[in-house]
Formats: sequence, structure tokens, C-alpha cells
Amino acid sequence: MKTLPSSSKTVVIGGGIVGCSTAYHLAKMGVECVLLERKKLTSGTTFHAAGLVGQLRSNANITQLLGYSVELYKSLEAETGLGTGWKMNGGLRLACNEDRWIEVQRQATTAHSFGLEMELLTPLEAQKLWPLMNVDDVIGAAFMPTDGQANPSDITQALAKGARMAGAQIFEDCKVLDLEIEKGVIKAVITNQGRIECEKVVVCAGQWTRDFATRFGVNVPLVSMEHQYMVTEPIAGMPKNLPTLRDPDRLTYYKEEVGGLVMGGYESNPIPWAVNGIPKGFHYTLIDSNFDHFEPLMELALGRVPALETAGIKTLTNGPESFTPDGNFIIGEAPELSNFFVGAGFNAFGIAAGGGAGMALAEWVSKGEPPFDLWSADIRRFGLPHFDTDWVRTRTVEAYGKHYTMDWPFEENLSGRPCRKSPLYNTLKTQGAVFGEKLGWERPNWFATEGETPEDIYSFGRQNWFDAVGREHKACREAAVLFDQTSFAKFALKGPDALTALNWICANNVDKPVGALTYTQMLNDKGGIECDLTLARVAEDEFYIVTGTGFATHDFDWIKRNIPAGSNCQLFDITSSNAVLSLMGPRARDILGQITRADVSHESFPFGTVKTIGIAGCQVKALRVTYVGELGWELHLPVEFSDTVYAALMAAGAAHGLVNAGYRAIESLRLEKGYRAWGADIGPDHTPLESGLGWAVKLRKNMPFKGREAAAAQKENGVKKLMACFTVPPEIVLQGRETIYRNGERVGWLTSGGYGYTVEKSIGYGYVRHADGVDAAFVLDGDYELEVATERVKCSVSLAPLYDPKMEKVKA
Repeated sequence: MKTLPSSSKTVVIGGGIVGCSTAYHLAKMGVECVLLERKKLTSGTTFHAAGLVGQLRSNANITQLLGYSVELYKSLEAETGLGTGWKMNGGLRLACNEDRWIEVQRQATTAHSFGLEMELLTPLEAQKLWPLMNVDDVIGAAFMPTDGQANPSDITQALAKGARMAGAQIFEDCKVLDLEIEKGVIKAVITNQGRIECEKVVVCAGQWTRDFATRFGVNVPLVSMEHQYMVTEPIAGMPKNLPTLRDPDRLTYYKEEVGGLVMGGYESNPIPWAVNGIPKGFHYTLIDSNFDHFEPLMELALGRVPALETAGIKTLTNGPESFTPDGNFIIGEAPELSNFFVGAGFNAFGIAAGGGAGMALAEWVSKGEPPFDLWSADIRRFGLPHFDTDWVRTRTVEAYGKHYTMDWPFEENLSGRPCRKSPLYNTLKTQGAVFGEKLGWERPNWFATEGETPEDIYSFGRQNWFDAVGREHKACREAAVLFDQTSFAKFALKGPDALTALNWICANNVDKPVGALTYTQMLNDKGGIECDLTLARVAEDEFYIVTGTGFATHDFDWIKRNIPAGSNCQLFDITSSNAVLSLMGPRARDILGQITRADVSHESFPFGTVKTIGIAGCQVKALRVTYVGELGWELHLPVEFSDTVYAALMAAGAAHGLVNAGYRAIESLRLEKGYRAWGADIGPDHTPLESGLGWAVKLRKNMPFKGREAAAAQKENGVKKLMACFTVPPEIVLQGRETIYRNGERVGWLTSGGYGYTVEKSIGYGYVRHADGVDAAFVLDGDYELEVATERVKCSVSLAPLYDPKMEKVKA
């Protein structure tokens, strides 16, 4: 038996496909690495995975990550000499109703946007590829030739051998008992075979990850769910290169295996497993088959594959797997503990993601940042509700049950609600508010009036709230509206070095007088945008920071990590202390002036400033700022004054046409004005110069800041992509991910899509890419089309905001 080393730079915990892939990539990068597996490699959940490998997701970078898996699996056998069972036999997806066909067509366009081949087929063409199926109810299908399947255990063993060949050490039957942590610094891993001193730990322990990480204050929101699939005996006439098949309207998937079929699915009523903890010693173990629970899926499958009626059943495998509340995996460095990395919660697509996730995690560990933006899978996308396992399980059950349901635009989750509520929740609900949810917060999306159904009715066309949002949009442009934005994340940075710290972290200059607001990005070393937020200097040694609801954990972590060592300042999350009422519209000053003694004239209270004013007995922090392109203020106030201040505003606003408005109106308004949204239009892969935000970067000042070198180099050398606005007639619905063509060539895709009620056009934003460089003239010179659900339509392009480009009204 090998002896455990006394030290290793990095220790990977868990010997499933993700752990072995991470060790493989770390070793290839020359990083000293030890992998520890408590039992045997693959013995947790990898050994019973179904092994389908699909690539397309709604996010370009997750699609790229899955594509990397495919490329790796193609070459792994030749590299290591071990078989992997990899077959690139393609993937087929069926549509059995008109809505599903629209969804499939939009997915095909998404594939084209991301550089993947995806063909639309007739039912008979699909049947030629998959002759065992009945296509009586099929109206169309999509085929992706580069999808495939693999043997999960064989792939993992090949990755493990490749890791050893590159210098990694792997120890089986080595149980991790504890971590040695001193003053927040990881010092060692303690095992049943001894102690390993290390700098970094990578936890890829599957469904065991949450409980293990919790011991060290790290939150990993995943739970175990039962997942069943059936394996048949050989079926006569089974083609050898049968594509994998996904039949979402029948909730099922299929792949060929040794002349038979694997058939599984995602039922709407899944069964959580190990609610009170995973049994000790659970490895290479399956749960008892639940034939009664599987029967509805079997009945659906018989309608698709009649041969199943007479096929012998070899096994009904019931293996628990880890699932997450939003259906995406969890990757990255834990915000609670430096050098504690996680790769877990793969929602039954760990084989498809394993190669790419291991690569991304290894880069994150070795270089301090991922190879590209992985926000949709980042561990920092979670927040306060995700600390509660019961809430996580409730939401995860819903996510599992929606795995094959229609992916409606604007669809909201229903479980675990309401969780976090503004003090105005009940008041707004009685006034017709239809709420959405983000990071547990209930947020008004739109307001129904008499005769309108106060709930979302989903479709791929204009949904039932379209006219209601139009009313709110019009009111904001012509009178005034009030948005409840209490869910904003709010931080305070205090201390003598607060200014110095922020001027290092921020791309814009924050060295302004007390009372000044600064809109800024925070950049990584590549010049990419990690945060996009507003700062208010409220004292010489204090800043009030406001960012988006969903970015609370991420942005707090980014700021905290990048405060220079030794700085005398402290960061506090004060989100729950303050409510936010945003008063926006050309009549906003008239309304605010009626209920405060403060002078709110432009001369006294100009754009980009903050003042403390009194309203109805409340001390209000008023920020003169806008995200909708109109005159307005964000009013930040202690939560206990919310009802009082709201009532005063509505009473004063009655004569001026003030109405409630929601987040869908905000989206429409910001699209017309050209404001960017982090996580969609901008992020770590996009720089201020590429996204039209170069004006907010202090390159002309002789000040060092994080990302300056990359920003300066790009300023000197030019950019290879540039954000532009695209418009099409109102009958065309844009949702994002539509393909952009310039002079007939694919140059990008839409990052945002929606409708502008003032300009009466559908609006999209996206980057125009060109390897030899892009400038304004290049963008404006082209002849453009958008591919929408596989159909190309002509569009107009603009680099200027569609509405009020000079901001006269806003800054007046």
C-alpha cells in the first residue's frame, strides 16, 4: 500500500468523475495534487449514472464546458490506453405539440448561436435515425450529431489513470475525517491514514458535499433525490449506433446499451432521499427499486417504443443523485472560506459535465479564477434561504419535476414561497401585484387591474401581462411610478482606508466629495466586469454600496477578497436593514417636493448625488440615480418606516398620475435606454470598452486599480467584440440567444431581449464579434439579420440608446 504523503499543494476529496477530472487537469497543469476517496473510485454515485452526454444549455459558457467534455472523451482512450465507452452517436430531441416545437426551434437557434450544429427533422426523418420508435404524435425533432454517450466508470478510471500519468497521487479507502484550519486558513486534511499538509482543498464529494462543507461553515445547497432507469435485455433489430433520445413530452430519455435499451425519466413527483442523513457506509449501493413509482414513466415510454412491451427487464436501477434548487451544478471557491473549492450537485448530468467541470475547477484552483464566466454555476449565486436544508429540498423537488417540462420564458418558481418579503408585500398584493422571486425575495413583477388575472399565463408569444407592463412603462415615461426595490443588496464599507480600498477595487474614480454617487464596475485582472454597482460616499470614511438582488453573495465576496491586505476598513451586509422605494418619472420632483422640506431642485440636488432628507418622520437616504432613463430617486429608508413613507408618496402622487410598477417594466425601460444588465449583457468575460462602458474607467487618471493593465492594453490595441442594439418589428418576440448575422456571417448572439413600449419595437442587445477587430464603423457598416426560432429576419443596428440619448430630462 502506498504511503500517504505528508504534504501536497492541493487535496481533492472524492473519487467520482468530477474529482478524477479535477485531479487529471491539475496534474496536467503541473499542480501538486493528491486525490482521496473514502471507498473506491466511482463508488458514490458515478458508478450508476446513465451516461448520456448532451451539450446544449441556455448558457453559452456552460455549453462550451460540456463541449470540452466531448472533446476530452474523444481522445482519452488513446491517451491512457483505457476504454471509455465513448460513442459520438448524436442526440435526438422530440417535439409532440406546437409549443414544444417552438421551444425546439428556439433551442436550435441557441445551438447555432453557440457554434453547434443542430438539425431540425420531420417525424419520418427522426424515425430513420431511431427506427424503434412510434412517431404518430411527433410533429418534429432536432438532432445534434456531436452528442453521445459514455460508460461512467470507464471514463472515470481513464481520467484517474491520466491523472497518475501526469503526477497526481490517488488513494482509495482513505476517509477524510477533518480539516485543520487556523484563523480562517486551511492548513491540513486529516484522514484515517494520517495528516496531509496542504494549501487548498477541492471537495467533489457528490451528495456528501453539503454535510461535509457545513462542518466548516460553507454552504453547498444540494440534496439527494431518487432517480431510476431501466435496462432491458437485448432487443431484436437494435441498431448499433442508435442516437441518444430525449422525449420531454413523455418525460423520458433513452440510450442503447449492449443491444438493449436504457430508459429513464424525470417524473413530476420525485422522491427525496436520505432526508435525515445518508446511511453510514453507503457505497456501491443502490436503493430498492420502486416499480410503482416508475410505472407512469413506463406507460409513457411504451407509447413511444412499443418493443419495450415484450423486452425482458434486466434491472430497474434506483440510484440517489445530488440535485440543486435551480438545476445547475455548483462550482467555485466558497465565499465563507478561502481556498475551499467545490465541484458538486450535478443534477444527473455529471458525466456530460465532468470533463469540462474538472478543467474549469482546476484552472480556478491554480490561477485564482475560472477560464471563463461560470456565473450560472457559481457557488456564490446562492443566498440566505439556501442555508436551510428543508427550503433547499422543497425548491429542488420542484426543479427536478420541471426537468422535462416546457422551458417557458419568464417562468417563476412556486415552491418555498413566500420566503423573504418587503414590508410592503401585503399592501402591494392587495393592489394587484403579481410577484416573482429572486434569492428568496418576493418582488412585484407587474400589477393587474380590475378584470385582469393576477397571475402569469405562460406562452412563447406575448404573455398575459404584456399590456399591463405597457401601462406601467407609459406611466414612467409620462408621469411617475413607484418601484419596491427593497430586495437590492446593500453593503456598508467603513474605516479610514475605505476610500483607498475602493479606489483600488473600482474601475471608476470614487474619490469624490461626501454626498457623491459613483456608478462603477469592478474588474478582474483580465479587465472583465466582476461587479456593476453604485457607490454613495456618505462620510469621509464610509461608503454605501448598492447592487442587484441576485448578486448579494457574489459582490460581497468580491469586494471583501480584494480589499488590500492590512487595510483598516470593514465591510458589512446591511441588506435587511433598509427598504428601497424608487420614485421615477418626469413628475417625480413634483411628488417628492410635496412631502419633504428638503430642496429637491436640480440646482440643490443634482444627478449623481445623495442626500439625507426627511419624509413623514423618517430619515431617508435619497439617491439621485436612474436605471429607467427618467428623472428619479431611489429612497433608502429603515424598514420600519416603509408603510408610512409609501403612503405619503402615494397620497402626494395621486394628483400627478403616480402608479405602482414592477420589475418587468424596469426591464423594458432599461432596454430602451441601453442600460446593461450584469449576468446577461456584461460579466467577467466582457470589458467596459467592449460593452460601451469605457467612460466609467479612470484610465486618464494616474491611479492604479485592479484590471488597469488589461483595460489600458485594450484601449491601446482595440477590441474584438462590441455591444450593439438591434431592433425588429413588434410582432417578432426576442428573448435572448437569437443569432446575430452581419453580412450573412454569424458574429454573435443576443444577450438580452425584450420590448420597448415607447419606441414600439422589439429590442435586443448583443456583441458583434470579429477576430481582426471591431469598432463603431465596423458595427454600423454591416447589414444585419437575427435568427429567431431558426428563421432569419432583417434588423436595424444602433450604438446609441433608442430613447433620450442626451438625458436632458433625467439630469434637469
